[in-house]
Amino acid sequence: MWLRILPQVLTIWAVVISGTTADLTCDTLLLLSTNLTARTLALWNLTLTPSNVTAGLFCNMSIDPIGTCWPKSTAGEWVSRPCPEMFYGVKYNTTNNVYRECLSNGSWAVKGNYTQCQEILNEKKSKLHYHIAVIINYMGHCISLAALLVAFILFMRLRSIRCLRNIIHWNLITAFILRNATWFVVQLTMNPEVHESNVLWCRLVTAAYNYFHVTNFFWMFGEGCYLHTAIVLTYSTDKLRKWMFICIGWCIPLPIIIAWAIGKLYYDNEKCWFGKKAGVYTDYIYQGPMILVLLINFIFLFNIVRILMTKLRASTTSETIQYRKAVKATLVLLPLLGITYMLFFVNPGGEDEVAQIVFIYFNSILESFQGFFVSVFYCFLNSEVRSAVRKRWHRWQDKHSIRARVARAMSIPTSPTRVSFHSIKQSSAV
Repeated sequence: MWLRILPQVLTIWAVVISGTTADLTCDTLLLLSTNLTARTLALWNLTLTPSNVTAGLFCNMSIDPIGTCWPKSTAGEWVSRPCPEMFYGVKYNTTNNVYRECLSNGSWAVKGNYTQCQEILNEKKSKLHYHIAVIINYMGHCISLAALLVAFILFMRLRSIRCLRNIIHWNLITAFILRNATWFVVQLTMNPEVHESNVLWCRLVTAAYNYFHVTNFFWMFGEGCYLHTAIVLTYSTDKLRKWMFICIGWCIPLPIIIAWAIGKLYYDNEKCWFGKKAGVYTDYIYQGPMILVLLINFIFLFNIVRILMTKLRASTTSETIQYRKAVKATLVLLPLLGITYMLFFVNPGGEDEVAQIVFIYFNSILESFQGFFVSVFYCFLNSEVRSAVRKRWHRWQDKHSIRARVARAMSIPTSPTRVSFHSIKQSSAV
């Protein structure tokens, strides 16, 4: 290829040195351009278009009203050129081509075919939507973190409701707190310079964030396992132990992330381990188990709902009511967790502006408010938590009202005027 281009390059320099530009063609003019894309396309076009058309009729070099330069071409030939970079202030995708026919009589067709030239998403609009999405993310994560901290404190303080089911809720909320906290660390410390430097601490931050991301899914798996064991398998929940769920939620994700980190270190050790290199699939080391856990949980929920619709429908015990409420919460939360994660696999590409904007907002809202949804459904709407909080509040009110009454009684002084009047009245009666 370069041997074919070399004569053209030498011709360019000879013409430039001689100071005559009349012999320059469209391609040679583009080769002098500072635009890398235009130069690359011009070099490619030189390998496809004959440098000299000597036999038969031909169309002379021409520039159409759009500004596209058409080189000297053989009659009856369809000629392709890259789409213009900009037209009337609108940017276009230069990787696509525009076509124009060199007619058999040696003249150009009146119009070229510009149908493949697509407008690039307006940069100002995309920046505006990006900034709004960033604001939504920060607001959502702040609200989620605040709600999660309140829920964490409630589960920690309300010892009367500590059972295995609520301990699982508590650990799930803890996992979300740690994930939200590391999200803020990532946002406040990562920048393009840090990404390029690929220092050790930024890779550790990424690994920590992914670890807590995985723990969220495995604790949701723990929720599903508990409900499936208690309802479908009809085992006594007394046989279940807290350490089993701790191993599922905190321990299993650890070797997964270690394996992922080793893969990143050897095959994709750049940009603080964010993103992925083309042809390298190390991220599936931790994404695969998350997808598997998600699918298993959906199977669990299907069986749980089937049992609730038949066997537990007529039962009205307090334990059954709690199971029903837990299932409702899981039915709401699991799709929320799954949808936001699966969206990463259907990220709309191309130049569809509306699809990109919808994806940006939809994903930002669901991703950032996940912790808020978890705290609401597993804590604030939990009847056991609400009942315990209500009892605590009533005890606090009663305690303070008794103190207030005692304090008022102790603070009433003995009035000397009353004593004097009473003694005077008694003496006068005698």
